[in-house]
Amino acid sequence: MKLATIKELKLMANTIRQDVIRMLVPAASGHTAGPLGLSDIFSILFFHEMNYKPEQPKWGERDRFVLSNGHVCAVLYASMARAGYYPIESTLTFRKMGSKFQGHPSRHWLPEIENSSGPLGEGLAIASGIAMAGKLDKKEWRVYCVTSDGEHQEGSTWEAVMFAAKYKLDNLVAICDRNYIQIDGNTEEIMPLGDMAAKYRAFGWNAVTVNGHDYKALLKALDDAKKMKGRPTMIIAETMPGKGVSFVEGKYEWHGKPPSKEEGEKAIAELEEERKRIEAQPEGL
Repeated sequence: MKLATIKELKLMANTIRQDVIRMLVPAASGHTAGPLGLSDIFSILFFHEMNYKPEQPKWGERDRFVLSNGHVCAVLYASMARAGYYPIESTLTFRKMGSKFQGHPSRHWLPEIENSSGPLGEGLAIASGIAMAGKLDKKEWRVYCVTSDGEHQEGSTWEAVMFAAKYKLDNLVAICDRNYIQIDGNTEEIMPLGDMAAKYRAFGWNAVTVNGHDYKALLKALDDAKKMKGRPTMIIAETMPGKGVSFVEGKYEWHGKPPSKEEGEKAIAELEEERKRIEAQPEGL
């Protein structure tokens, strides 16, 4: 399902945020801040950017999507459900025993996804390998990887950065969720990452920093990436963790905890108010 306008994409992001809250409350465990902060990006990727066929999950010409920071998987599950891979109601088993929707994505339970994830710092390497395979096979499909700022504290990430630049993997687009938080504090206090775009450029990547909630900026960055020849692209997306829920926004304490039933109801109420504001906006891309 492709959405044509920014208004439609914003409404889908709002739907995804509500889905995330509805998954987390009954699970009584999971991550809240990251999935809410990434919902705009996932809306754009799944409903505007990527080519895929839910009815043929292993369609050979699909674009490949790799989620590196697997703990934010609630946003992935919601996006895939809304895209038609499975009923949204099934995601309410999130993190329950025997559920397909585990706290970190597993191909054992969800063969529709490209990678299992849990240990951080691995996704960019996986995505680079897939992109290399696409190049060797002379394929037109592209590889999209969502990663986090915190996992750039892992050396394996920088090995992948070197690899992708060396082999000129211009079919690879990575998006870093630059929300400045990790489980026990601010990234710049724990292990400063500094100017991430400058670091990527030094390694030979095309790199740009954008507001991770600015649809026009994100769409332009993704469009520019398609035109880039000989270099992989990194989009540093500066996001607000917990976006859309006032009592979660910007608080690292919500990195790895779910809302209570009462907090969930308050969050949904806030998101419904935001939905009304979006619906009142004019159309346009």
